[in-house]
Amino acid sequence: MSNGWVDGGGAVLVIAETRRGELRDVSLELVSAAREVAQAAGATVAVAVIGADSAKFAQALGAEGVDQVLTVSAPSDNFEAHVWQRAVTALIESEQPRLVLVGHTIDSLGFAPAVAARQGLGFATDVVKVSFDGGLRARRGAYGDKLQAEVEFPDHDCTLLTVRAGMYPVAAAGSGSPAVRAVELDLAGAARTEHVEFRDVAGGDVDITKAEFLLSIGRGVEDKDEVPRFQELADQFGATLSSSRPLVDAGWMPSSRQVGQSGKTVKPRVYLALGISGAVQHLAGMRTADTIIAVNTDPEAPIFGVAHFGAVADLFEVVDGIEKALEQAS
Repeated sequence: MSNGWVDGGGAVLVIAETRRGELRDVSLELVSAAREVAQAAGATVAVAVIGADSAKFAQALGAEGVDQVLTVSAPSDNFEAHVWQRAVTALIESEQPRLVLVGHTIDSLGFAPAVAARQGLGFATDVVKVSFDGGLRARRGAYGDKLQAEVEFPDHDCTLLTVRAGMYPVAAAGSGSPAVRAVELDLAGAARTEHVEFRDVAGGDVDITKAEFLLSIGRGVEDKDEVPRFQELADQFGATLSSSRPLVDAGWMPSSRQVGQSGKTVKPRVYLALGISGAVQHLAGMRTADTIIAVNTDPEAPIFGVAHFGAVADLFEVVDGIEKALEQAS
């Protein structure tokens, strides 16, 4: 990485993401990541938002630690990959950031690789941690998240990273007082597609990504007929029932309740894992929960490697005890 970082130069540029007229949480998670890197590198933080009514998001994006909010007017509020590609390319050329952060989302994957390739930028996707210690480093999963790889970018003056959602806390919206600047870009004619409509996937009665308390079950429940018992227990706790992939594959739980790399990334205050061994794909979706409690009969189960509290025990004996205690308390 260029010595400009060490000398206190350069900037971190965050590309905010909106959808249906609302700011997505990943935008403020990126602010937290940018702020952390900027503090270590002596850099500044700028956040850019692109859209027909981009100025309305300026106040919310003005979180503590943000030096500038850049508003970019686009032909439409709806995402279009070629428009965003042109806009982000122009922002990199005009603002000269050392680091550009975007969410690892379906939208960003439509333009970020093209921007990095055409501009010759350093590039890594699905990053779970960004750090600076004399140079920029990005940590990401390798071999299906079985390993963690640390990537460096020594020969690039600018690097673009897509950051996995849920890896950083959501910065407090509007907690700072940054300068706001409108950036005029010629985006007319950039669009090659036209947004027609949004179609929601019929998917589920709950959104487990919003739950404060998840009671998650895995292969250890042994029988589909046991699932209603855990649903009842979750209801008594005021928790939301979720599961690992094997129960979804078996048809015991809907896909909307699946936690993991091929399911949903969650970050509840409490994650109670019952009978889940903790395959790397599952851990990728829940390891940032505030408090993880695991129950498994195998003392070597990987889930214990991330759990804050654990019990090597039969989950049904534990559940029997919990149910008895709840009955006595009521």
